[in-house]
Amino acid sequence: MKRLLLVTLIFLSTTVSFSQKIKFKIHNQEDTTVNLVRYYGKKLYYADTAKMINGTVEFNGSKQKPGILALFLPDQKILEFVYNNEDIIIESTYPDLLVNAKVKRSNENKAFIPYIKWLNNQRIITNQFVEERKKFTSNSNEYKNLTKKIDEKTQNVIDYQNDIIKNNKNKLVAKIVKMSMDISIPETPKNELGQPIDSNFRFLYFREHYFDNIDLQDERLVRTPIYENKLENYFSKNMMVQNWDTIIFHAFKLCDQLNPKNEMFQFTVTWITNYYEKSKIMGMDKVFIMMADRYYCRTNEQGNSLAHWMKKEKLKTLCERVETQKNLVIGSIAPNIKLRDTSDKNWKDFYSLNSEYTILYFWDPNCGHCKKITPKLQTLYERKFRNRNIEIFAVGKAIGKEFKEWKEFIKKNNLEFINVAVTDNLFKEATKDARQFVPRYTTLKSLNYQQTYDIYATPKVFVLDKDNRIIAKSLSVSQLEDLMDRLQKKKNVEKIFPPEKIPEEEQMH
Repeated sequence: MKRLLLVTLIFLSTTVSFSQKIKFKIHNQEDTTVNLVRYYGKKLYYADTAKMINGTVEFNGSKQKPGILALFLPDQKILEFVYNNEDIIIESTYPDLLVNAKVKRSNENKAFIPYIKWLNNQRIITNQFVEERKKFTSNSNEYKNLTKKIDEKTQNVIDYQNDIIKNNKNKLVAKIVKMSMDISIPETPKNELGQPIDSNFRFLYFREHYFDNIDLQDERLVRTPIYENKLENYFSKNMMVQNWDTIIFHAFKLCDQLNPKNEMFQFTVTWITNYYEKSKIMGMDKVFIMMADRYYCRTNEQGNSLAHWMKKEKLKTLCERVETQKNLVIGSIAPNIKLRDTSDKNWKDFYSLNSEYTILYFWDPNCGHCKKITPKLQTLYERKFRNRNIEIFAVGKAIGKEFKEWKEFIKKNNLEFINVAVTDNLFKEATKDARQFVPRYTTLKSLNYQQTYDIYATPKVFVLDKDNRIIAKSLSVSQLEDLMDRLQKKKNVEKIFPPEKIPEEEQMH
């Protein structure tokens, strides 16, 4: 009997856990189809769809994960709320859904929705004070009085937020509100004379404790827009020097404290990796490569990647790309290339050059961008670089009919810098048996230079120092000229290609 009762109770509890409903009653709303949307980071995704009849609509909550959801009407009207596996009943009146919202059932939202209403109201008042303050000088009484009012409003918000956290300790709403708050910073330590020991104390403390108000083990928080906003700010120039090594240090420090099995880990690692993969700032690809290498391509004791969310084929492709690009980040020694010149007999490589700087340039005679860029490089070489011990080592595409086109382009445009290629004859002979050239004349990395240097598009450029270390890449002609002038301290020389907004088609990869 006891066992039967136990089984029955388990069944009932299981049934209850799958019966959460999310119900809305919207007055003055016509019958229509409405959507339930969910946050993942800052982005909204469709979560469910249902018919609203007589202003009433109901969704099955058991299909949803905890976080911030929203009712989304056809005319873009939206009402956000917290979902944490409980029944929710909310009434409102169209069109001001938030202003008119009344929570009939849901402990989370009895705290959340009044807070959001009040917060919006405080923002309006505070913004009015801020705009009014702009009319006065900072030493005027009016300015000081308005500043005092702004500070009072700010403190009121903090007090309200602390009350929510205190009174809702076991609720998701408390964690969401706490996450939105900045940390409290202690007084700056002073020496015996009352002077600050470290003028940067407040900033460094704030950065060091930036995530203290966020439960980094609670994956529900990634399903709110707040966490992604926090990440964006943390990695911005407001918080740290935009240097790849600095960013890598702080990225590793954050990700290493997360649980690899947790969605917080997946979101954070993915966000940082993708953000810097897309970065247009030269050198930031190193962040992408180091993140991918550490969290995607390394395996745990079981031989599995920490990036358990990625399919094996995509992971394999990514890691092959990372393995190549690890050798191409700024600060790395560029792999040597030894290929034939236009004579199709002489071998040339850039390691044997005795130049102060080397411009390693990859191009294709049939590439429209290359046809514009390459003659400009010749102009720079002829009028500036050659006389300043800057060499251009150009690797062209010269297989099949392109061999003739490559040579004709060089001759027509009077390209006087070094031009090499996997010529058509070399390609055919090496395809039969590469051992007749490797290692006596060249290397496999040279013959496969497109893979070695990840040449997926042309033109592509790398700037090397005297030790063949990569110091810059992905520059326009104008940026290249400016960089070389600055490196050689030629500040007052006239620019052949003045800095300007470079058309996309003239930017080198």
